Amino acid sequence: MRTLISTAFISLDGVVEAPGGEPGYRNSGWTFKDVEFLPEAYEIKGREQEEAAAMMMGRLSYEAFSPVWPAMDEFADYNVMPKYVVSTTLAEENLVSNWGETTILRSLDDVAALKETEGGPIIIHGSASLNQALSDAGLIDRYHLLVFPLLLGAGKRLFSATDKDTQKLRLVEHEAYANGLQKNVFDVVR
Repeated sequence: MRTLISTAFISLDGVVEAPGGEPGYRNSGWTFKDVEFLPEAYEIKGREQEEAAAMMMGRLSYEAFSPVWPAMDEFADYNVMPKYVVSTTLAEENLVSNWGETTILRSLDDVAALKETEGGPIIIHGSASLNQALSDAGLIDRYHLLVFPLLLGAGKRLFSATDKDTQKLRLVEHEAYANGLQKNVFDVVR
């Protein structure tokens, strides 16, 4: 069975929208504009590329990443690994041709079936709506969170507001950095 890992830059109040400067959000770029950069705080991002066997995202994140990431040296490991896009609307002809093997999954049942296959961990980048749906369906196994010491107020959130049973998490790795960032790695307790 494959492990599904959600990785996110997240504000203290739970916002994940536009951390890298994506247009349309009033606090866009909050990860690099508002907090001093310390390389050691991002060590987990390099480790994720080395350990992941595949990448998953929703359609909006795919449409944001696919024109840019293939040309970025810092994402070289991601560029060659298989990608899965969870979307009911993305057409095969809209997939880019320079970003390796990409498969469109049409439902959460398709994601559950993928998890049952052989292979290494699958990392989920961006994709707030997808993260919410996967979490609510009990499909996420681990969270890699870099928590920024910011309160952003409105914005897309990593976790849904769905009324559901308590989902327990076990903290398996953590560290706080001089710039106020916190690394928190949680396994979902089943």
